[in-house]
Amino acid sequence: MKTRIAFLTLMTVVGLAVAHAADKAAAWTSMFNGKDLSGWKSNNEVPGAFSVENGELKVSGGRCHLFYGANGDASFKNFEFKAKVKTTKGSNSGIYIHTAYEEKGWPSKGYECQVNTSHTDIKKTGGLYAVQDVLNNAPSKDDVWFDYYIKVDGKHIVIQIDGKTTVDWTEPADWDPSKSLKNMPGRKLSSGTIALQGHDPKSVTYYKDLSIRPLP
Repeated sequence: MKTRIAFLTLMTVVGLAVAHAADKAAAWTSMFNGKDLSGWKSNNEVPGAFSVENGELKVSGGRCHLFYGANGDASFKNFEFKAKVKTTKGSNSGIYIHTAYEEKGWPSKGYECQVNTSHTDIKKTGGLYAVQDVLNNAPSKDDVWFDYYIKVDGKHIVIQIDGKTTVDWTEPADWDPSKSLKNMPGRKLSSGTIALQGHDPKSVTYYKDLSIRPLP
């Protein structure tokens, strides 16, 4: 009898732990209030590159990056991210993961999830830039909102565009980006913030409904 009670108690504890983990994973946090850039920090490499128009986050004007966190220092390890994105003709942008605030240049830490429908770069929307690319044929259309989803769980990265998986990649245990990606030695999973990319002077891209939730 005592053994049975102990077993039932254990199962109850396990059940509560699983339920708690599920509740934690179910809590999405909005990253953008549709009014201003509160909770984000731009490196201001191009002043005014990030603005809010009609409740949408507009990216334009040239190379610049907007980092999540009041000081650009939010940190996530395992998480799900989702946003609605709209490209315009010739635009190029990106969503960095596991990155860190830098005053200028392309972020040296983490990975870039590509946003590009019709820019001349053959690496298109939904690819993990220079690691597992979507080449030539973008799963997105200019001037049409599409759903962008990213999941990082351990060493596993999944990217989906409008519910369709474009990247399903696991970082190898012996991954050495300094050898595989000689000009991108920081492309490695660890932890870090999310950053939005401004790419070139003629590029205009829009974001809205950005949300994130940590995973156990």
